[in-house]
Amino acid sequence: MTLATPSTDAQVLIAAETSPEQTFRTFTTDTAWTLGNALRERILCLPSGQRKPALISIALATATSGGVPLHVLFQSATESGTIPDNENWVRRKRNTVLRWGVSSWAMRQKTIGGLAANASADQIEAAFVKKYAVASANGGAVADEYAIHGGGYPIRVRGVEGVVAVVVVSGLKQEDDHQVVAETIREVVAQQN
Repeated sequence: MTLATPSTDAQVLIAAETSPEQTFRTFTTDTAWTLGNALRERILCLPSGQRKPALISIALATATSGGVPLHVLFQSATESGTIPDNENWVRRKRNTVLRWGVSSWAMRQKTIGGLAANASADQIEAAFVKKYAVASANGGAVADEYAIHGGGYPIRVRGVEGVVAVVVVSGLKQEDDHQVVAETIREVVAQQN
């Protein structure tokens, strides 16, 4: 089972993320368990060209500041080979979703939308830091607390305003990190309804 290529249009991405097909009826610890295991199984079934060891994390959108601990509902490595950096990527992608309320891939596409077609990865990162005035200890090259790489995705629930949780995949190519989450959420939501 291969993954589709995600859109590079930020508005299309945001419309999909807020669509009924990707909005849960409810979201509980059982839902997080179902989604997390579905993601793990989906990643393990990817063809060798797309599959790599990945970290999956699902956390509630509560306790986002003030030193209050994060409430993680599900976290698992898919297989041997993840590294401590995956945990840092998860944190930074989650922060992006929590701050802007859209996927980390959509934020990347919003940033790219204002740049020349041939902008380098370094130029994209620097433009994000400058546009959103986020802290960057390395002179503006990369945001300290945020990542605009695919894989961070908002969890929404019908009748609830805003993001209730964030699911993050880190370890695949960034477009695959994003797409595996988008496709799996759509499948789990369809089963829930």
